[in-house]
Amino acid sequence: QVQLVESGGGLVQAGGSLRLSCAASRGIFNIYNMRWYRQAPGKQRELVAIITSGGNTNYADSVKGRFTISRENAKNTVYLQMNSLKPEETAVYFCNAVYGVGSYWGQGTQVTVSS
Repeated sequence: QVQLVESGGGLVQAGGSLRLSCAASRGIFNIYNMRWYRQAPGKQRELVAIITSGGNTNYADSVKGRFTISRENAKNTVYLQMNSLKPEETAVYFCNAVYGVGSYWGQGTQVTVSS
């Protein structure tokens, strides 16, 4: 079983940047496909970015060109670099690890973008 801990959230002005981190403990990190989701108040959780165990990436259309997902297997960590942030991207950001039928979640980190 994988335990995930997100960090790096905070308050930033519109147009600013943040880098989120998700550290995994236990398990063999490099076999997991890693995802970042976000959930704004009153809205459904939405997928933001994916990075596979092989390093392939995919993004929601709304963040393409502004967000970058990456992973550092030696540190059991996945990152989400977020640039040009918008107020409507205020949400709790969650890290998710998937392998086979297993799916594990972190507790989330709050990102608040002020206008």
